[in-house]
Amino acid sequence: MTSRRKRLSVNEYVDGVLESNTIVLSRTITLVESNLTEDQILAEQVLAKILPHTGSSKRIGITGVPGVGKSTFIEAMGLHLAEMGKKLAVLAVDPSSQKSGGSILGDKTRMEQLSHHRNAYIRPSATGASLGGVANKTRETMLLCEAAGYETIFIETVGVGQSEVAVKGMVDFFLLLMLAGAGDELQGIKKGIMEMADAIAITKADQENIAASKKAKAEYQNALHLFPPSDTGWSPKVLTCSAVTQQGLDEIWQMIEQYFDHMTSGLDQLRRHQNVSWMHETIGYLLKNNFYHKPEVAKLIPEMEKQVGFGKITPQAAARELIRL
Repeated sequence: MTSRRKRLSVNEYVDGVLESNTIVLSRTITLVESNLTEDQILAEQVLAKILPHTGSSKRIGITGVPGVGKSTFIEAMGLHLAEMGKKLAVLAVDPSSQKSGGSILGDKTRMEQLSHHRNAYIRPSATGASLGGVANKTRETMLLCEAAGYETIFIETVGVGQSEVAVKGMVDFFLLLMLAGAGDELQGIKKGIMEMADAIAITKADQENIAASKKAKAEYQNALHLFPPSDTGWSPKVLTCSAVTQQGLDEIWQMIEQYFDHMTSGLDQLRRHQNVSWMHETIGYLLKNNFYHKPEVAKLIPEMEKQVGFGKITPQAAARELIRL
């Protein structure tokens, strides 16, 4: 048995992706995620060729508080769309994945029905040494899925905190999932994340939870009025839903479609801005990556860490000394 699978040619990767061959798509994503120099060169050639075939999907970010039922919601909404004949890809951004291996692997088994649907494709997040690395790989994976004909792409935040900002920077629409009846509704979620949301969906709005969900909906609507209006003129909406009873899923999707109708020309501008930001993020990521991989830096860092730790030199002076190398 060979230690690694034989690489395909650039055209074999490109043709496979454009033909919606999920085996080749998965292999192309693996190529993009690789840290080997020869793989990265090949991946850039593939991405350059598929770029004209990208950009026609709805890119939707989904985040939520712990216990909100993100996987259950994504599977229910995903099946709703897949049954309508729409092709859907589910990706993840997980900055903690370098430690844990990425929790969407568990989500893939929980989203069992969706993962077996002919119109759906679920991909675990790339493990990476930094959020910049993970977010870049997710962006490239999104482009590959678009070229493969997936017209709706869900990008899920698996970690918390910084990953929301990363996802907001690569999607058209950002959906925040919240729970009702979990104490003070406006506690437990950063104001900054609420400000990023294009809509809030209150999940598990079924059985004895219906009244609490309606109350939470009113509270969130009032809270959203306190934020300054967005540049696009879109007012964030608050809806309730239940993944179990399917209640509210159709309304959420109709609202997302209203958003895209509202955006029209604004969407191109948003994506142009995101692409420029992506370039600058990549520069930062590559500079940092190259710096830490320089042998003379790698050799000196343990000594500098020791001196900084014991207070013999300031962190700033140590950083400057390392940069001078």
